[in-house]
Amino acid sequence: MVRFENVGLRYGMGPEVLRDVSFDLPANSFQFLTGPSGAGKTTLLRLLFLTLKPTRGLIHTFDQEVSTLSKHALAETRRRIGIVFQDFRLLDHLTTYENIALPLRVQGQDEARYRAEVVELLHWVGLGERMHVLPPVLSGGEKQRAAIARALIVRPELLLADEPTGNVDPALARRLLRLFIELNRSGTSVVIATHDESLMELFPARRLRLEDGHVTVQEPASWS
Repeated sequence: MVRFENVGLRYGMGPEVLRDVSFDLPANSFQFLTGPSGAGKTTLLRLLFLTLKPTRGLIHTFDQEVSTLSKHALAETRRRIGIVFQDFRLLDHLTTYENIALPLRVQGQDEARYRAEVVELLHWVGLGERMHVLPPVLSGGEKQRAAIARALIVRPELLLADEPTGNVDPALARRLLRLFIELNRSGTSVVIATHDESLMELFPARRLRLEDGHVTVQEPASWS
């Protein structure tokens, strides 16, 4: 699904923050992206989401070499990817329902076609009773679930999540992890950036460890 080949990234004339990064993301896979704070996990997610271009090296996404894509093709490819931001990025003047439906509205879809799907997803993430409230009324955990639902509503082939359990209690973190596992079982590849060792121990998934600008891949059998 995704392949990095000797990818390097620097900002301006500064030193490279990522160096010779090479790895594959297989279709229907689940992996944790881990490493110390400041290692560049968010930067790597931005490369995966195609909002950053590498300074050198190649990135292949859905069998396409990213640097050769036109702006239109790049936007079309990005629509196949969902992302959950660390700061939620919900719009305070829209209800929970409207925030989740927003990607479909932007695509120009008719609400009559997607309303039932949005409501079903709201119930699936445990927000069925909160669909008509505004984000300032939601708890941190509810905002996180709304952000996840917004990413899922486009039925992405690849879902990226940046520290999705960083601001919730352990019980809710386990619940959110179960949501990601169920999504993966339905056919979506999942990458969760986290430094939470206790969370990663709950599910024997592949780990991409980012440290000193390099990525090493740890398969579950190597640390079981």
